[in-house]
Amino acid sequence: MNPASDTGLEASASSAPPATPPETLLTWPAEGLARIPFQVYNDPAIADAEQQRLFRGDIWNLICLEVEIPQPGDYRTNVIGDTPVVAIRGNDGLVRVFVNRCAHRGSMLCLDKSGNRKDFTCIYHNWVYDLEGSLQSIAFRRGIRGQGGLPEDFDPSQHGLKQLRMDIIGALVFASFSEKVPPVREWLGERMAWNVDRVVGRPVRIIGGYTQVMHNNWKLYIENVKDAYHAGLLHLFFTRFGLNRLSMDGAVEVSERGGHHLSWSKMHNDHTEGTEYSDGKLRSMKDFDLEDKRLLQSWVEHEDGITHMIQTIFPNVIIQQIQNSLAVRLLVPRGTDECELQWWIIGYADDTEAQMQTRILQSNLVGPAGLVSLEDGVIGSIVQRTTLQDPNRAGVVEMGGRTVESQKGRVSETGVRGFWQEWRQKMGV
Repeated sequence: MNPASDTGLEASASSAPPATPPETLLTWPAEGLARIPFQVYNDPAIADAEQQRLFRGDIWNLICLEVEIPQPGDYRTNVIGDTPVVAIRGNDGLVRVFVNRCAHRGSMLCLDKSGNRKDFTCIYHNWVYDLEGSLQSIAFRRGIRGQGGLPEDFDPSQHGLKQLRMDIIGALVFASFSEKVPPVREWLGERMAWNVDRVVGRPVRIIGGYTQVMHNNWKLYIENVKDAYHAGLLHLFFTRFGLNRLSMDGAVEVSERGGHHLSWSKMHNDHTEGTEYSDGKLRSMKDFDLEDKRLLQSWVEHEDGITHMIQTIFPNVIIQQIQNSLAVRLLVPRGTDECELQWWIIGYADDTEAQMQTRILQSNLVGPAGLVSLEDGVIGSIVQRTTLQDPNRAGVVEMGGRTVESQKGRVSETGVRGFWQEWRQKMGV
């Protein structure tokens, strides 16, 4: 893990202008975590407060996969909340993450998604920084013919780029504005780190990716991913072809604070007798078929026999195993009613050609038009529209109880309640 440093003039997150006081931001329903006030999806004051209290608070934020920046000078841009950042590998081989902003007048330094560069040169006034973030030169620093320029006592060493704390686990590069949050592995906890190691703890290969804009608050998508209960109902493809049903052996596991979660199932242990699946009346059991059955062919990815594993890392990261379709997702908020979902579709560096072709074929399950995830991209916008006019009403989340704990079986909303438990703690409401 690289130590944090701050050679720029930017104040820390704690010295930023105060957001709306917690006591006036939101009044949570008396029923506690069993209710979700619709206000959280539609209130601009809440969206603004999330930028400071959440994304710039005591959490880790996913920036990229390390394989994207293998050589010195390779960089990848992204955002933390609404703050542009850039991860770059230095000449010393270390990865650093900086706020993507010139210390002079605030212009963005890296405008492209990725690339390679020898330095950071601001297009506005040509302030130049090295790959370690130190200010190296300034155009017309001494003025012209003795006129203008910077004062004699101007110290370039005090005007470097804002460097964030950085940590890597498996293939994932994280950054944080916080000096207090523990290292990523400790912050995740043993069980959550286990699955990160399980899916991206070996050298990966990026097969492809998507960027998907959804017209709903980002938290509606996170709720959806944490809601194992909907998967066997909303997704026709899952249920019809037996890839993921609630009748399978499985569980929902939540972290100690509640914000991280695991939802898993084993396709080969499906017990539909005596359930709603067996009478064929569920919408998701409608009769349709595939002309090409190769999409249903797979191999056992891990010795544990788990064929479906969805993990969330608080607040906005998802790690996916659906059969042999592996992916990392990052959800970026865009105000109250829009968000951007970034997908990294991955395989392993040592995959055989046949395995890689299967992964590519199964990638049709996910993404904006995926046979499974298509519905997830739509349902959030439906909820967004219907909750807008009634901010004082609340959704009911009592499947599996009213508290937060890991549960055997997946007919539960405990993962959703866990998210809101940690969200409330971080937001002070």
